[in-house]
Amino acid sequence: MLKKLVFLGTGGTIAGIATDTADNVGYTAAQVGVERLLGAIPGLQHALGDSVLESEQVVQIDSKDMGWRQWCALAQRVQHHLARPDVAAVVVTHGTDTLEETAFFLSRVLDGQLLREKAVVLTCAMRPASSTAPDGPQNMLDAVAVARSESALGVLAVCAGTIHSARDVQKVHPYRLNAFDSGEAGPLGFVEEGRVRWVHPCPVVGASVCSRSVHHLSSAEWPRVEIVMNYVGATGATVRALCRVPATGEQPVRGFVVAGTGNGTVHEDLLLALREAQAQGLGVVRATRCAQGCVVPSSAIGELPDSQGLSPVKARIELALELINKAADAALVKTALPV
Repeated sequence: MLKKLVFLGTGGTIAGIATDTADNVGYTAAQVGVERLLGAIPGLQHALGDSVLESEQVVQIDSKDMGWRQWCALAQRVQHHLARPDVAAVVVTHGTDTLEETAFFLSRVLDGQLLREKAVVLTCAMRPASSTAPDGPQNMLDAVAVARSESALGVLAVCAGTIHSARDVQKVHPYRLNAFDSGEAGPLGFVEEGRVRWVHPCPVVGASVCSRSVHHLSSAEWPRVEIVMNYVGATGATVRALCRVPATGEQPVRGFVVAGTGNGTVHEDLLLALREAQAQGLGVVRATRCAQGCVVPSSAIGELPDSQGLSPVKARIELALELINKAADAALVKTALPV
């Protein structure tokens, strides 16, 4: 049986259009459907080899506007296709601005067993489809090469010929074509003239952090977790303001990630406010605002758990999923209690 590659479109710059082909900045994202994008790629059939292509438009959105509803829809469709025995891998076209967050989210909610057997490859573009020299077509061809590789497992990101893991990938530049980096971990591999050169094996995929299946995630409330930053003159005013009783119809804050300076250090007043939030039952995690490295555990502010090397935006996702788990567990306990 020929194995299928499924492309799922979500919009982004890769599907963007500008009125001037020389304009790589003043475009409107999410204008071209994934089927049309695929149809415009020279050499796609050759790259597919004996693989059969399928495509589906899940959402059509500028990735800066990505939200819980879109994430749930995408996770459900990715899981659906991964579970099909005739599907070898899934490729997701995505905007660059929040690609690192979507990749990490998928890596934490999709079925771990499926991710140990198949790959989900996110790809993107820094120039719109209307550009004189768009980078999207080559990125999609590279994504096909990675998706067809027997060594590809888990959730990966492919951009500018470089393969990144979902945990480590970060957007590090607002304009250049090679806009992504994996920091100290380094890339997993490279795509060179249609051939994949792996320099590291794909990370072993562990159990999902989320105890709820992706089909039930949409019924869960995405907990409000805010990110605050430490800087010269930082105070706890923002944290205290967010902890106050919210306005009618506004979701209360359930947790904070603090992007600390250096080794996760936090101004004394901000630290006091975060401790107050902890005392109110809110989740608090500290990360570092440094682009590389991770927080080394220290007794100085040890009462704030560190992010285990996750960037602030990824630590926010991890904390939110943990809060969803806790709420689900509490509901089960309540249901099991005798009346």
